[in-house]
Amino acid sequence: MSLTLLQHPDARIIDGKAIAQTVLEEVKKEVDDFKAKGIEACLAVVLVGEDPASQVYVRNKVQKAAFVGIRSLEFRFEADLDEHALLEKIDALNADDSVHGILVQLPLPTQINETRVLERIDPKKDVDGFHSENVGGLSQGRDVLTPCTPTGCIRLLKDSLGSDLSGLHAVVIGRSNIVGKPMAALLLKENCTVTVVHSKTRNIGQVCQQADIVVVAVGKPNMVDASYLKADAVVIDVGINRIFENGKTRLVGDVDFEDALPMVSAITPVPGGVGPMTIAYLMKNTLQAVRLQYPNI
Repeated sequence: MSLTLLQHPDARIIDGKAIAQTVLEEVKKEVDDFKAKGIEACLAVVLVGEDPASQVYVRNKVQKAAFVGIRSLEFRFEADLDEHALLEKIDALNADDSVHGILVQLPLPTQINETRVLERIDPKKDVDGFHSENVGGLSQGRDVLTPCTPTGCIRLLKDSLGSDLSGLHAVVIGRSNIVGKPMAALLLKENCTVTVVHSKTRNIGQVCQQADIVVVAVGKPNMVDASYLKADAVVIDVGINRIFENGKTRLVGDVDFEDALPMVSAITPVPGGVGPMTIAYLMKNTLQAVRLQYPNI
């Protein structure tokens, strides 16, 4: 079993930062290979409004694109932008052969229909993997662009358990379109036996206790403790929650990390686990988009 782990007495903490850096180095080499063939990978990021978290995400994405050598374009609009103008910009980016990936930062202002915007992006440029054609293609096991966070989680699992996940029982806690549902589909593609549990599931803890792999993405601080887990499970904590404790705020996951740690064989910390993988796989997806648009290279 090959683990990329932080130093810890129990040696069980998956170092998402280190694995993400490895992914970025892989992307950097592939970007150079494309450049040698005359193709400069390009990612266009569209931001509407002044949401502080979105500003940080976009800045980080642009920085990582610069690191790996992907050309990045930023299009920033005021929060009162109307939907028609945004759709026109997406149409222009779809038509621009020099742009290979398009990312519209979510959430969008209330006057804009998010579904219409996501559906307008060319599926082969949809680096978030949210277009219905990509969602359907994933469910069929086709080679399409898949959402960055769950795809990054698969890489964390493979670095923890080895490249073959076949036959392992995975429980996904949460059924969101962004993480839970695509995570389940990706695990099925890896030949796992997959159970999805959610707010209406009875006896969630008992179901989770059967799992070799537990992926948690519900947005509830410290919801999953050791009682949910069987010995030597691998836990991927997608949750990022800000809590107020002892007079200050701190970030925690959906898993009670300290309680779960003695039980598991490997676990992602928050922060420093899944988070870095999301942007690393956005860069990976941009290169996958290039391959989809140039199938003969």
